[in-house]
Amino acid sequence: MEQNKDLDTLLSKDELLTLPEVADELGIAVTRVHDLLHDKKLIAHTRDGVKYVPALFINDKGAINKYVSGAITVLSDGGFSNAEILEYFFTEDESLPGRPIDGLQGHLAREVIRRAQAMGL
Repeated sequence: MEQNKDLDTLLSKDELLTLPEVADELGIAVTRVHDLLHDKKLIAHTRDGVKYVPALFINDKGAINKYVSGAITVLSDGGFSNAEILEYFFTEDESLPGRPIDGLQGHLAREVIRRAQAMGL
């Protein structure tokens, strides 16, 4: 429970979408969003029994950011829990600089994934 409170704080400045909102953004049925969560193409944070997906996981074209999905896969395969992945994505890293989630939106995406691969070994 403590980790969820930490994640609540960590994610408090970012837009979070409910699963129906994710479905609207992606133009798919909510059941497909559940499939994406099950398949680890997306991950969600649960607060008060409601699942939320960070809006930064979806690009400006209304699709899942392929680098975010790739990093989730790499970290999941490396044994990281959803909470640990969210913590990694949204924690400042001065060596990048910035947060890994921000790096996945631009030219630092490959570096973030390379680091994720190294963390999973």
